[in-house]
Amino acid sequence: MKKLDKKGIGKLYFCMLGVITGLANGLFGSGGGIIAVPMLQKSGLEIKESHATSLALTLPLSVVSIFFYYDAIKDTFSDTLILIMFGLAGSITGGILMKKLKAKYLKKAFGLLLIISGVRLFFK
Repeated sequence: MKKLDKKGIGKLYFCMLGVITGLANGLFGSGGGIIAVPMLQKSGLEIKESHATSLALTLPLSVVSIFFYYDAIKDTFSDTLILIMFGLAGSITGGILMKKLKAKYLKKAFGLLLIISGVRLFFK
């Protein structure tokens, strides 16, 4: 946060970002990154820093959300473990790709993902 404080971004902004991201995560199940990444970019972070910071923020929020969502998954927990294993593999692959991608392509891919997600949600 020291880097951002030098840019004049106040702690109140980050408090609001934390609350909004946590709320989205609790409501939508790890949807906080969609909110956090653009807000972090607006605060002055580069695209890759924004994604990394969002992931660091989302992990503990997701762990807390598990306790609230557990009743919904307790009957399918063994299936959930399979998803977790393959999700971890995808996460490693995505992390490697993020390091190799130019920031402008990462930004375009994230924007495209948001558009596709928004259109799908709108028409369902």
